[in-house]
Amino acid sequence: MTALQPTINATSASLNADRPKPAGAPDKAAPVVTTKTWLAVFGATLGAFMAVLNIQIVNASLADIQGAIGAGIDDGGWISTSYLIAEIVVIPLSGWLAQVFSVRIYLLTNAVLFLAFSAACALAQDLPQMIVLRAIQGFTGGVLIPMAFTLIITLLPKAKQSIGLAMFAVSATFAPAIGPTIGGYLTENWGWQWIFYVNLAPGALMLGMLWFSLDSKPMKLSLLREGDWPGIVTMAVGLGALQTVLEEGNKDDWFGSDFIVRLSIIAAIALTLFFWIELTSKKPLLNLRLLVRRNFGFGVLANFLMGTALYGSVFILPQYLARIQGYNSEQIGMVLAWTGLPQLVLIPLVPRLMKRFDARLIIAIGFALFAASNFMNIYMTRDYGSDQLFWPNVVRAIGQALAFAPLSAIATAGIEPENAGSASGLFNMMRNLGGAIGIAGLQTFLTKREQYHSNVLTQSVSLFEQATRTRIEQLTNYFINHGIIDPADASHRAVVAIGQIVQKQAYILAFSDTFFVLGVALIIALVATLLLKKLGHIAPGGGAH
Repeated sequence: MTALQPTINATSASLNADRPKPAGAPDKAAPVVTTKTWLAVFGATLGAFMAVLNIQIVNASLADIQGAIGAGIDDGGWISTSYLIAEIVVIPLSGWLAQVFSVRIYLLTNAVLFLAFSAACALAQDLPQMIVLRAIQGFTGGVLIPMAFTLIITLLPKAKQSIGLAMFAVSATFAPAIGPTIGGYLTENWGWQWIFYVNLAPGALMLGMLWFSLDSKPMKLSLLREGDWPGIVTMAVGLGALQTVLEEGNKDDWFGSDFIVRLSIIAAIALTLFFWIELTSKKPLLNLRLLVRRNFGFGVLANFLMGTALYGSVFILPQYLARIQGYNSEQIGMVLAWTGLPQLVLIPLVPRLMKRFDARLIIAIGFALFAASNFMNIYMTRDYGSDQLFWPNVVRAIGQALAFAPLSAIATAGIEPENAGSASGLFNMMRNLGGAIGIAGLQTFLTKREQYHSNVLTQSVSLFEQATRTRIEQLTNYFINHGIIDPADASHRAVVAIGQIVQKQAYILAFSDTFFVLGVALIIALVATLLLKKLGHIAPGGGAH
């Protein structure tokens, strides 16, 4: 980020000046942040919000899109997968590319392309078109996420970073939660095309703020010759293959599929080479040694698990509401709204809390509440719907709002200016990767637990049991009284109905187990936060090893 070097040096100096002052003493060196700087931060975080929103807003309307462009259920999943693969590959590249093309040119160009391809996605006529357009949209939108984070930790002095990180939390935790709400409403009332058109108005505002606030700097195209190309290639191939394995593995029976086996081998080889290259290169794409720093390493681990729970719960809840309760996309969105709306009230208060309390305490409370919200859902019944999910969702919203900004602040405090790009890329990539691994794991876990509970329940529903025979007789009479003339057909329908009841109950139990796993993941994240050093005790240059 050499284009920002004067401001970065000032920021680095502020990071070093962390000495306690006498109570009541005025802060003579209080940092002053110009309106122009705040516009740059706000414009970048708005872009990050839209980029994250476009993951979940499309998932909520996937069935409608598949029907409109003639995609099958299995192949239609690539509408989301292509976006995610492109996004997760470009995030760690952004720090270096911003140095090559300058922050202003790189950010503005990708912002314009993101909006252009958002509109183009709404005009797609078939699945191949949509996959290509979504991939390019993801590649350009993915740039906006780490660049917003980088601007916050480089442009803002330490005293103001908590405010910037709270703004970024809106994109990181609020956007995934509110995505299904916005997507469901637009799809049900305006059509699926509007989930792409909705980017244009806030996108124009974003472009205006970035255009005005980012200073022009010369490009450094010579850096292209010095680029860590072996690292770039192995990372892109490895992450792309891994993301495809995660997205398609459950559908293709994991290692029962030759396709998944081959991709897994490619991912393992490519990512192993990537780690070796990055640790031995003089100018690595990502400084992986940052991960051995105590606060950054444990912060990334906690952030990875937060991504697992954040994206995992956004995946599981709609599945439960659609499959068990029969909700449509708009109804699902209204239920999930309560995982997002409270965050808008709480997130602006977090910087004040960070000034009054130890940030580690705030993070711990946040993760504890997030975990508790999942444990509140482990005893679900067939009547467990929107009313019963209200309080777990509110508790989850409070937990997410409290955890993210302080975690980001502690993890990145003490990071040198020259490592800001690597830190941003790693921190944001690992959250998204946690989400991808979490969703893949939860899909498989849900399937296996449904099979387990179905087997257990089926053993209890035996024709040798009087209660079962009585229930079949009741249902048979019901079908006969409602127009089924043939008694044999009515009896068959009764048996099928009981089978469906058993399967539904098995799924409810499996969903309960899944929420338990999410809660355990967050408890592990809570333990990781207990190993962090206090924010004010972090040595300059990340010396907290």
